[in-house]
Amino acid sequence: MRNASFLALFLLLAPAAAAPLDPEATDQLVRTIDERERNSGDWKALVYMEAKEKDKTDVVYDLVVYRRDKEQKLVFLFLEPKTEAGKGYLRIDKNLWFYDPRVGRWERRTERERIGGTDTRRGDLDESRLSEEYTAKWEGDEKLGKFEVHRVLLTARTGVDVAFPSVRLWVDQATGNVLKKQEMALSGRLMRTSYYPRWKKVRSESKKGDVWYAEEMRFYDEVEKANQTLVLVKSIDLRPLDPNLFTKAWLESKSR
Repeated sequence: MRNASFLALFLLLAPAAAAPLDPEATDQLVRTIDERERNSGDWKALVYMEAKEKDKTDVVYDLVVYRRDKEQKLVFLFLEPKTEAGKGYLRIDKNLWFYDPRVGRWERRTERERIGGTDTRRGDLDESRLSEEYTAKWEGDEKLGKFEVHRVLLTARTGVDVAFPSVRLWVDQATGNVLKKQEMALSGRLMRTSYYPRWKKVRSESKKGDVWYAEEMRFYDEVEKANQTLVLVKSIDLRPLDPNLFTKAWLESKSR
């Protein structure tokens, strides 16, 4: 169940009167979100995921995430539990592939793929590309708990493959951090609600500036209400990575 004190922090209060953001300012707000989270070089993160499902034992995963944002390349490699070790995902040429060493074959997956069967999607651990994938519309300024926020509706651009065709964001006016997200199906049905209570920044030498990332993410399945996933980013390393890492051969070699 959702922790009462955690939900109280994000309780939606009555909207405050505010001048609307014009379309140009709204677009800039979303571009700024992307820019703050973008690293021009490589990225390595150790990630902890804890998945809860109704009538099932909680599952804990450790994985390492490798990114080369400039080329939109991505690798997820599972380390724990032992039953999942060696499994992984590879994103290359805008295609997402899954590898299972037990059967020794690759399968192409969609953006709706649940990473490791959790409520996490590829985009949750990848570079933010909201301005490229969606058009933005300002819906209002209001309070989210103690935070003054912009509420923005995103609609997927034509021809772009995304996990959810429409997304609603609550963006902290003071910091520019996304605090809450709702993701909807094409019908408008709410599919997932996400919270981002903790953000951190790290200095990037390749970017010559700071890179922001959500240190804690909480995902709640709005269809299967008992299902939820906690994601913690335990460490970040922005040193250059071996180019051969972003290949099927490299991921296959990690399970031998």
